[in-house]
Amino acid sequence: MTPESPNAENIRNGYLFITAFTFAIFLVVEALLLVFIVRYRRRKRPRFEDGADVHGATKVELAWTALPVVLLFAIAAFIFVELPGIKDIPKATAGQEQLDIKVTGRQFYWQFEYPNGAAAIDHMRAPAGVPVRLEVVSPDSDVIHSWWIPALGGKIDAIPGTTNETWFKASKTGTYSGQCAELCGLEHARMLATVEVMPREAFDAWLTQRKTEQDAGSGELGKEEWQGVCAKCHGLGGQGGIGPRIAGAPTLVDPTALAQLVRNGRRTMPAVGSGWTNQQIAALAAYLKESPPSGG
Repeated sequence: MTPESPNAENIRNGYLFITAFTFAIFLVVEALLLVFIVRYRRRKRPRFEDGADVHGATKVELAWTALPVVLLFAIAAFIFVELPGIKDIPKATAGQEQLDIKVTGRQFYWQFEYPNGAAAIDHMRAPAGVPVRLEVVSPDSDVIHSWWIPALGGKIDAIPGTTNETWFKASKTGTYSGQCAELCGLEHARMLATVEVMPREAFDAWLTQRKTEQDAGSGELGKEEWQGVCAKCHGLGGQGGIGPRIAGAPTLVDPTALAQLVRNGRRTMPAVGSGWTNQQIAALAAYLKESPPSGG
């Protein structure tokens, strides 16, 4: 995986540095092992006779004590030098302000909330060349998840009741994939995420349009909610999966009942949309009205 963000690059540099050190140590140890096997082999000495004792190897003893200390110090120093570039968000510059996005991990989807109130499910969009700060959380009623887009940085846990932070700054446009890196339930493998990095102007236009559509109850949000939240348990056509068949259920065409179900759950179904705004509920209801699940 090619790093596309400075923090991801620093993580890779750390791994390469440690790998080089450990490989060098492996070669030295194996070489010494072969030397000792040859140098101190039994030769013509009787099988049960001990070899000659070696005394007074003070320099050798000091060397094999000091060298590991030096190596570990070198590794630690390198990591501490690289750590600020992994953890700290770059300072904003003129014309390049920081973008804050709230990332909420829930069974079994990711929700993204932008500063203007726009929301998205499983597919994040971000501008190229701009530091993006991610506030990673999980509801108190949920479980631990772990946000991870390998090309854009390391893992960060979404822990109920705790707010964690991470960041990325992608210089190239493109779509980068990842998934929840913490086993979080039956549908953990389907808790995928993508980050689409766009030119700044295109992102600004999308964000404004997204908010306008969301306020009007139109756009792609309802489809994202169905596919990213509902269909993972009930099937894309509502035919059932780990959850029961819901195609044709009256609740799907009753906005009030739908809001009650999504926000509060029912029986073994968790409250997958607790905290959803009225616009989010309206978007799902509008999508189900236009494209009701066929059951196939």
